[in-house]
Amino acid sequence: MKQMNMIQAINSALDLVMDKDPSVIIFGEDVGYFGGVFRCTDGLQAKYGEHRVIDAPIAEGGIIGSAIGIGVNGLRPVVEIQFADYIYPGLDQIISELARLRYRSGGEYFSPVTVRAPCGGGIRGGQTHSQSPEALFTHLSGIKTVMPSTPYDAKGLLISSIESNDPVVFFEPKRIYNGPFDGDPNKPSIPWSKHPGGEVPEDYYSIPLGKATVVEEGDELSIITYGTMVHVAQAAVSNAGISADIIDIRSLVPLDIETLRLSVEKTGRCLIAHEASRFSGFGAELSATVQEECFWHLQAPIERVAGWETPYPHAFEWDYFPGQERIMAGIRKVMEAA
Repeated sequence: MKQMNMIQAINSALDLVMDKDPSVIIFGEDVGYFGGVFRCTDGLQAKYGEHRVIDAPIAEGGIIGSAIGIGVNGLRPVVEIQFADYIYPGLDQIISELARLRYRSGGEYFSPVTVRAPCGGGIRGGQTHSQSPEALFTHLSGIKTVMPSTPYDAKGLLISSIESNDPVVFFEPKRIYNGPFDGDPNKPSIPWSKHPGGEVPEDYYSIPLGKATVVEEGDELSIITYGTMVHVAQAAVSNAGISADIIDIRSLVPLDIETLRLSVEKTGRCLIAHEASRFSGFGAELSATVQEECFWHLQAPIERVAGWETPYPHAFEWDYFPGQERIMAGIRKVMEAA
């Protein structure tokens, strides 16, 4: 075991799968010589060569379109979109081609593309470097959508994603890439004493897609969340003095409905938290699922805490970001409901 942050864990996952499987290739903007804008691919081109770690032009549609063709022809491409905000020029390739290839060909063809995309705010990136567009991809039949919250999960889930024969969009929350955030100390949205750095096996391991994890156990409330918000929820629960299940769904699609159902049946109350905008965010699907599965066990309406319905503001980032204060307000609301 070795102490790793999320960047190091992702780099380790990429290194291991490239060493294990010569069909795995990496390409994207600045992923080669520079090692990626966040350094997740650092050192891989030097180790595996320019034919397996390839610097691509600034053309996200071309990057994803090329990956589809490469995948159909027997390789296993892992592409990096420099920021999740930049994925939109590639949406037509993802929606019209990648997601539908296996269905359209009657199972004759598939393209095992993994699209890595750093997402979310908390780094003063403004509206074009802070978006959380995961809900867009959960709506597409044929695409798996993943977002880890710890280095351990990031490595194991990324290995499973790359080895999957289905395409995966793998979101990486930027705010928890490097360890403790050095921003405004008056905005303690994440409990850094519980920061998601930790011990990660240096060797190969995988975590199956479609399985949530219960990161804290309690019996008064179920908090369902993912990504950075897992740690914000931990801070809120600690300060609220409540006994709560905190469920990190990890895999948005496929979704582990059984873990959600068992928790809400036990607690009778549910709060859902995510960083993306509330309206039509993935929390709406989680809420509908809990309502369908657990209606007769609910003792109060389901509460959602999320980002506002605005572009991500640069000047008011900490007002937009759903911090522990907003989650604590949500906890009070759902606990005080009849």
